Amino acid sequence: MFELTQKKAVITGGGSGIGRAIAMLFARQGARVHIVDVSAGACASVAAEIHAAGGEARAHPCDVTQQAAVQQVFADIGPIDILVNNAGVAHIGTAGNTCEADFERVMNVNVKGVYNCLHAAIPRLRESGGGAIVNMASVAAWVAVAERFAYSAAKGAVTAMTLSVAKDYLQDHIRCNSISPGRVHTPFVDGFLARQYPGQEAQMFERLSRTQPIGRMAQPDEVAALALYLCSDAAAFITGSDYPIDGGFITLNS
Repeated sequence: MFELTQKKAVITGGGSGIGRAIAMLFARQGARVHIVDVSAGACASVAAEIHAAGGEARAHPCDVTQQAAVQQVFADIGPIDILVNNAGVAHIGTAGNTCEADFERVMNVNVKGVYNCLHAAIPRLRESGGGAIVNMASVAAWVAVAERFAYSAAKGAVTAMTLSVAKDYLQDHIRCNSISPGRVHTPFVDGFLARQYPGQEAQMFERLSRTQPIGRMAQPDEVAALALYLCSDAAAFITGSDYPIDGGFITLNS
């Protein structure tokens, strides 16, 4: 169950955090993994880890906001079976203090980047006779999270795009679902705490962890396991759905 033997999978933002965990797990399950990341060093490092573990992977440095570059990467990869749209950026701010440049940056990566990869990947999925897409959304698309104006708007767009793609490509045997994580302990979280709360990292980490009703943050491997299920043949009857993985954040925080 959940094996991906010889399936060709593209994971964007695969150089760190959740994307890295997905790439590593998919490779362990037999997928031929293609890691797309804006950092050449990061995606090369993950590909090397996969090779060292006996898996198959290729690194593709690429800025997902640039459509021509994305199209070239997918042309080089050829037919695929799986796309995981994981590349994204975070932002803290309200409608009143989010500047235009930051709003555009979030939209370019988190919305246009997803569109660019869908636009390039769908013909490649059709060449394979169908496949699975997972888009990384967020609990911020579903409930109010303070000071996440641009990020919430972008992730709301991701959930809407997921539904649209699922509807439009049913006849092409392309399934499309999304995952909405709560807080996940990634290197981004550690970097954010170090920058914003120097000397108070441990206390703030505990405070953020307690915002999840379950009492802790998710681990990247836990999100990767859900992505594996949704991309595997075990989920062949599932499309057009969003899956919160949030320690009860959406339903138990009210």
